[in-house]
Amino acid sequence: MTTIQQLAIDFWILMSNVWTEGFLGIDFGRILIAALIFIGFYILRGLFAKIVVVALHRWAQRSETQFDDMLINAIAPSLKLLVVTMGVFVAGQYLALEGVGATILLNVERSMVVIAIFWALYNITQPLTLVFKRLEAVLTREMVDWLITATRIGVVLLGVATVLQVWGIQVAPLIAGLGLLGVAVALGAQDLFKNLLAGLSILVEKRFGVGDWVKVNDVVEGTVEHIGFRSTRIRRFDKAPVFVPNTEFADGAVTNFSAMSHRRIYWKIGVEYRTTKAQLQEIRNCIEGYLVNTDAFAKPPEVPMFVRIDAFNDSSIDIMIYCFTRTIVWGEWLEAKEQLAYAIKDIVEDAGTGFAFPSTSLYLESLPVGTPEIFTPPTDKLTG
Repeated sequence: MTTIQQLAIDFWILMSNVWTEGFLGIDFGRILIAALIFIGFYILRGLFAKIVVVALHRWAQRSETQFDDMLINAIAPSLKLLVVTMGVFVAGQYLALEGVGATILLNVERSMVVIAIFWALYNITQPLTLVFKRLEAVLTREMVDWLITATRIGVVLLGVATVLQVWGIQVAPLIAGLGLLGVAVALGAQDLFKNLLAGLSILVEKRFGVGDWVKVNDVVEGTVEHIGFRSTRIRRFDKAPVFVPNTEFADGAVTNFSAMSHRRIYWKIGVEYRTTKAQLQEIRNCIEGYLVNTDAFAKPPEVPMFVRIDAFNDSSIDIMIYCFTRTIVWGEWLEAKEQLAYAIKDIVEDAGTGFAFPSTSLYLESLPVGTPEIFTPPTDKLTG
C-alpha cells in the first residue's frame, strides 16, 4: 500500500470519527435530521397562518362585532410561535439529549411556551380596549388609556418573572436583594413619583382632557395633546410642543377654556360728544335689540347681558357692551363678534352720529393786545 493510499484511509477514518462523535456526543447525521425537522415546522408555520388563521377570520366575519376579529389578530402571532415551539420539541425528542443538554432544551421549550402565552395576553389588551371604552362613562378617556398601558406593563413584568422561574431564578429573593438599590432609586426618583401622582390627580379630578384649550399661569397656553405618566404635552398656538411636568398642574392654577359654558364679549365703544340724548338712547336700544334677537348670543337669565351708557371719557361718550355667545369655538366666536361689529357700525351711523377718536380742541376767543404783526420776509427780485 502506497503512502498516498494510507493517508487517504487515515483521513477518511478521521472524518468518520468526527461525523460519528459529532457535537456533545451526537453525530452530525442526527443533528442534520433534527435541523430539517425544525425547518419543516418553521415552513408549516406559514401554512398554518394561511389556513387556520384565515379560516378563523372567515368564522369571525359572521358576527357583527369587531372584538372576535381583533382577538384573532392578537393571538395569531402566538399560535405561529407555538408551531415553531412544537418543531423544537419534536427535533429535541429525535436528538434524545441527556443530562445538561436535555435540561437546557426543556427550559428553552418551556420558555417559548411561556413567551407565546404572555405574547398573546399582551396583544389581547388591544381588543380589550373595546371593553375599557365602556368605562369612559365613569372614567375619562385618558384614565382608560392609562389602565391599558398599566395592564400591558403588568403582563410584560409577569411574563419576565415566569421565564426567570422556568430557568430556576427565584424572583422574590432577587427583588429583596435589589431592595437597597430600590431605595436609592426611589430617593432619586422623587420627582418622577410626584409627577405620576399629579398625573393621576389630573385624570381623577377631570381637570382637562386631550384636545382641551388650557392655560397654565406663567408656563404655557395651548391645546392638550397627550397626558403621560410624567409630563403632559401641550401644543402652543404657534404649533410648538411644550412638555410640562405634571406637578405644574398640581401646584399652579390651570384655566380650562374648553370647559366654558359660553364665551364673553366685553367692549366699550365711544361716540362723539355731539351725540344727543335721543341718539344715545336709540343706539343703546338698537344694540340691545340686536343681541336679544340674534340666536348666536345667549339671553338672560342664562347669562348676564348689559348695554349701558358707561362713562364720559376725554374724547367720547362710552357705551359698554357685555354679552356672551352660545358657542365657545374660537372661529365661530370671532364670526359672531364680526357680525356684532357690523351691526354696531350701522346702528351708530343710522342714528346720525359717529364714533369718537382721541382729539384735542383749542378755543381762542381773541388775540392778546399788542400782538406783533406777522413778519413776511422780502423776496429777492432779479433786475436786468
